[in-house]
This record gives sequence, structure tokens and C-alpha cells, in this order.
Amino acid sequence: MQQIAAYQIYALLDFPSLVEALRAMFRDGCEVPPRHHHTIATEGTPATLLLMPAWQQGSALGVKIVTVFPDNGARRRPSVYGTYLLLDPLTGEPRAMLDGRELTLRRTAAASALAAGYLARPDSRVHLIVGTGALAKPMAYAYREIHRTQTLIWGRNGAKAAMLQMELRQEGFDARGLTKLEEAVGMADIITCVTLARDPLIRGEWLKPGTHLDLVGGFTPEMREADDAAVARATVYVDTDQATKEAGDIVQPLHSGALTHIAGDLFGLCRGEYPGRRDAAEITLFKSVGTALEDLAAARLAVARFVPPKKSPRSS
Repeated sequence: MQQIAAYQIYALLDFPSLVEALRAMFRDGCEVPPRHHHTIATEGTPATLLLMPAWQQGSALGVKIVTVFPDNGARRRPSVYGTYLLLDPLTGEPRAMLDGRELTLRRTAAASALAAGYLARPDSRVHLIVGTGALAKPMAYAYREIHRTQTLIWGRNGAKAAMLQMELRQEGFDARGLTKLEEAVGMADIITCVTLARDPLIRGEWLKPGTHLDLVGGFTPEMREADDAAVARATVYVDTDQATKEAGDIVQPLHSGALTHIAGDLFGLCRGEYPGRRDAAEITLFKSVGTALEDLAAARLAVARFVPPKKSPRSS
């Protein structure tokens, strides 16, 4: 069985190719059962085991396994670990084990870039990233490679934002950090939020006509990155129907009445069932919570491209 490390996934999954792999998978569809959530008792904070399977009959089969141990910080270990297991779709035989964290980062950024191809203005040139965590840099790369954008950065931690700006500039980006979020929002054509905010950061009154808002960070009904005014001004799309159950940026405005209609999902966009952006002044919003479909598409592409290192000849 092949083992593919994080640095190898980074090299294998360029964003233009990964975006096309996701487009094909959303267009063709696959079986994606609900995530399996299991609570694991520990001596401290309970841990969580997540299982995320997906398959296309006779074509592809895989499962992502994620553990969340909140007390790992005290052990100087990450709280989240992930592994992806790709299986032979005809026999069930394990084919490859891939680093789940890097796979997730790259497929998440690719899904946002895919949606932006349908929802952002074609002449969008300024991309604002709100947040400085692990997803910030993959988002910068995905949008630059797909949409040729300049990068703006805003973070609540100024030191982290400055560090991210410096790293991106060293890697060839036209990157600029801003300290005032309202100013940054007003300059941006595309805004990607990758935060763990529970109170909205983006206000609808700040959005200029033609903006595309890409909300990625929130993954529970209690988390919000944009306020009701932003949602009410926008034509709203989701990656999958799961966003209507898990994402506070959708669940809360549905409950309040600020959101009365979801225009479509990535399946319909990729199949040409929805028009996507209708005019240059329209404000669009895309909310993603992730899906095992994306993991399967990314893992299959990585394994198809992977060339195992040659074994050294035995010494005589």
C-alpha cells in the first residue's frame, strides 16, 4: 500500500488540476453518507472520532478518519489528526494512505476557487483573506493560480497577519496587510473568511456592489462570519445541503428570516443547472462546510499522479 505524506500531496495537487477534479466529481456525483460522529471518553475533555466515507460504484472508494482531542495542547500535540484511506473500488483492498490534513486544506481551497469561477466577477482582481490560520495560505495560492488576484490580508492578531504577509511576499505574492477590516472589505472584489468567529466580522453595509463573499471558517450552527445584512444583500449558494444544518451563516439567517432562498449548490453550478452570477453589480455569497466527495476527488488525483520512490538495491 502506498503512503503519501503531506509534502508529497502539496506537490501533487496543483490547484488548476484539483479544481477540475472537483468540478468533474460534483458534476458526476457520488455516494456520500452523513458524517459519522463518535464521542470518545477520556480522562479530561471528551474526544471525537469522525468517519467520512464516499464512493462511486466501481470507480472510487475512500474514507477520511479524523480525531479531535481538545486536551492535546497540554501534551504539545495538535488537537486534530487526519488520515485518508483510498480503497480499491472493486475489491476493497487498501491502495493508499494519505495525510488527511494537507489533503483537506488543499481540497477546501480548491472548492472555494471552483465556486468563485461561477460566482465572482470575471474581472475580479483583489482578494481579501480574513483570518491567518492554516487555511489562509492555501486560499491565497488557489485564488492567485485560478483567478490571478492580488492578495489583501486582515487578521485580529496583527503580528500573525504581518507574518503571513511577509511569507507570501517572499513567495512571490503581491500581498498587502491591512489593519482596518471595513477598509479592506471596501477594496476587495472577493472576500474569503477562514476564521473561527462566533460573532459576525463582515457587515453587509460594507460590501460594494459586485463583491463575492466566500465563507469557509464556520462549521457549527453557533459560528458566524457575516451578519444578517450581508446575507440578505447576497445571492446565496452552498457547497452541499449539509450547510443548511451545520453552518451558522446559513442556519441563523434562515431562522431570523434574513435568508429566505438559497439559489443553489455546487452540484447544480457544475452541471449548468443554475446561472451563477447574473450581472456585474450582484453580490454573491458561497458557504462551504466541506464534503467527503471533495476528499475522494483529491485523493484519487494524488494517487494517480504519485510515483513511488525507487527502492535502493540491496548491498551485496
